[in-house]
Amino acid sequence: MKTSFPTFPTSIRRARRTALAGVLAASLAALAGHAMADDFLDLAKQKVAAATAPKNKWDGPTTGPKAPAGKTIVFVASDMRNGGVLGVSKGVEEAARTLGWTVRVLDGQGTVQGRTSAFNQAMALKPAGILLGGFDAREQATSVKKANEAKVPVVGWHAAKEAGAVDGMFFNVTTSAQDVAEIAALYAVAKSDGKAGVVVFTDSAYAVAIAKSNAMANVIRKCGGCSLLGVEDTPLADTSTRMPQLTTSLLQRHGAKWSYSLGINDLYFDFMGPTLQSAGGSAKGLQNLSGGDGSESAYQRIRNQRFQAGTVPEPLNLHGWQMVDEINRALASQAPSGYSTPVHLVTAENIGNDGGPKNSFDPDNGYRNAYRAIWGR
Repeated sequence: MKTSFPTFPTSIRRARRTALAGVLAASLAALAGHAMADDFLDLAKQKVAAATAPKNKWDGPTTGPKAPAGKTIVFVASDMRNGGVLGVSKGVEEAARTLGWTVRVLDGQGTVQGRTSAFNQAMALKPAGILLGGFDAREQATSVKKANEAKVPVVGWHAAKEAGAVDGMFFNVTTSAQDVAEIAALYAVAKSDGKAGVVVFTDSAYAVAIAKSNAMANVIRKCGGCSLLGVEDTPLADTSTRMPQLTTSLLQRHGAKWSYSLGINDLYFDFMGPTLQSAGGSAKGLQNLSGGDGSESAYQRIRNQRFQAGTVPEPLNLHGWQMVDEINRALASQAPSGYSTPVHLVTAENIGNDGGPKNSFDPDNGYRNAYRAIWGR
């Protein structure tokens, strides 16, 4: 008996082929999307591994001019109450003692007027060089110009967004703010296996803070399985009063979806602890990471694994030594070293290395001996 099969009109066959092609295209797109997500996750894990590795090998300059003795330099501080500025100034003083140089530290006391006055005092001392600690060189553009005209080199620390010879400075010493922000966000991607629900904390009063939070948000957006729950603009100066209530509000709004916080500074997490502890189960597993600072309280939280998983500190003492080295290069009419310290992520796993026991990031890479060798000391 001959079996006959129904025949379908051409239009139906065409529609079926089109539908099949659509399903195939969607499947291929999904596979490609998974492959891209896997690649991004692998990249995140590789970068986090590099950033958390021990910093026991010197990767900075190895050649440069010998240093003369008897020079006087002035460190103009934004505000000596700032722990970062204080730490860098101590590094400058330590390096200067090695050279037999004299350091004068002038405190800008946290105001533009105070920094202008301190800069004017620095110029009156007729120093070999002036160091700017923790404020935008553009704020003091007139004074920087006068220093250049007087052949007094100016070296900054956090005096511009990026490292380099910018805004009238011979060199600005800093770790890349972009890299600092990105590694904090990549940690959230890596540790969550690409499933982090993230809230970012920033302060729009500072351009560098916005640049950091934008970089963090962009990393989370690139992670296909992650969710950017929101970017919260909260002034750093008001964290003590605003963060407890804001934390409660965010827990109510996002619940268990909120698994990671990214802050542009450790200060945001100084005042979240009591609220998270009171919240109990609803805050269980929440991981907080800071893209910058590395305060003593942050180190303690990370060590105790209480309300902070990591921070990206800068090597303040090393940066002080580098500032002195850059001034010495300027005095010798040589080019700046061009060195920018790579990012270092501190977590509970590596806090025992690189100065961590003293609640600071002081690389075990022999930078003191490296600079002494360059200077002939």
